[in-house]
Amino acid sequence: MTVPKLSTTDYLDVVGEAFRSDAGGPDPSGHFGVHGGRFMPEALMATLAELTDAYLTARSDPLFHAEFAALLTGYAGRPSLLTEAPRLAEDSGARILLKREDLNHTGSHKINNVLGQALLARRMGKTRVIAETGAGQHGVATATAAAALGLDCHVYMGAKDVERQALNVARMRVLGATVQPVEVGSRTLKDAINEALRDWVTNVDTTHYLLGTAAGSHPFPAMVRDFHRVIGVEARRQSLSAYGGLPDAVVACVGGGSNAIGIFHPFLADDPVRLYGMEAGGAGIASAAHACSITGGSVGVLHGARTYLLQDEFGQTRESHSISAGLDYPGVGPEHAALHDAGRVTYQPVDDEEAMAAFRALSRAEGIIPAIESAHAVAGALRLAPALRAELGREPLILACLSGRGDKDMSTAAEYFGFEGERA
Repeated sequence: MTVPKLSTTDYLDVVGEAFRSDAGGPDPSGHFGVHGGRFMPEALMATLAELTDAYLTARSDPLFHAEFAALLTGYAGRPSLLTEAPRLAEDSGARILLKREDLNHTGSHKINNVLGQALLARRMGKTRVIAETGAGQHGVATATAAAALGLDCHVYMGAKDVERQALNVARMRVLGATVQPVEVGSRTLKDAINEALRDWVTNVDTTHYLLGTAAGSHPFPAMVRDFHRVIGVEARRQSLSAYGGLPDAVVACVGGGSNAIGIFHPFLADDPVRLYGMEAGGAGIASAAHACSITGGSVGVLHGARTYLLQDEFGQTRESHSISAGLDYPGVGPEHAALHDAGRVTYQPVDDEEAMAAFRALSRAEGIIPAIESAHAVAGALRLAPALRAELGREPLILACLSGRGDKDMSTAAEYFGFEGERA
């Protein structure tokens, strides 16, 4: 069953709800409890203050709402579908719904945030955008928005990710973006962010840093969240319309956490709705080879914000690991850190093996190939189903955010499964 789309005539109301000023946090200094803040070089402080003012003004401007809504509906293809996955769920004891962000233009949730930030950059008089990317989805979305709005685009990408996401690198270059492989450090997302920040310091007058996740310094965590709140606003309305109530649980993958905070946020006040964030467990949480910043990390400062991260006893950032390039990040957005501390969201690890099993299961049961990032959420939904059924004494309704499609991951999947080996 696929739930019909909301009418585009109603979509301006969706955007208005997403931009509600009472949506919750941060405080004026950018903190979510003890997390968040603005720990950045002095050279960027004035730029961040300017960005904060520009965003708060745009968030309350009906013209900006209308421009954003028009791009989301007429260009990105929103609202995204809500699709039930009966064959996937038939042995799980639950009904599983998929929020189909994979069907958006460019193939993931990333287009929501980049269209919002690109509009904001143009409104501020910037002519160039820079971005970091891991799986390449944010880079592709940024290059797409830049092409559509007439902005120059430069994307930083860890050299390791360039190798495992060659298709998305080609897409970015076709769209006119310059892609800069980053050879330093672990050659992954963390290092790409570092290089993008260096660029921004040098070119603040002409350039906007279009950060792709709900992490980093204030105002990025709140701004990225608000541009992605349309995911949860839509899903909440679709669930009420089609099922006469809200889901019992909402599940999303968490790296930096943009898709997760976008779908979780409109459900935060709905106490009966359980919220689960699935971190990248890599080779296992007991090993050093994972990306579980909350379930396997500690509090520190990373990329301008206090949050949970992977660090050693000397406070140095540890390398993360995940089969998923988009979750291969040693930190998490500060609002996720605060939601963990408050107990409102439960965060759990999903290791590579479990994620790839879910990747295969969804592909073969429903004909939907998810991004490996999204497969972590699917794995979480399948794992949670029996326990929720036992707890509730009935068939639970579980909503999983399918944050992206798996085209970009075909080479990784081919290598993992072998296609002709026993695991295929």
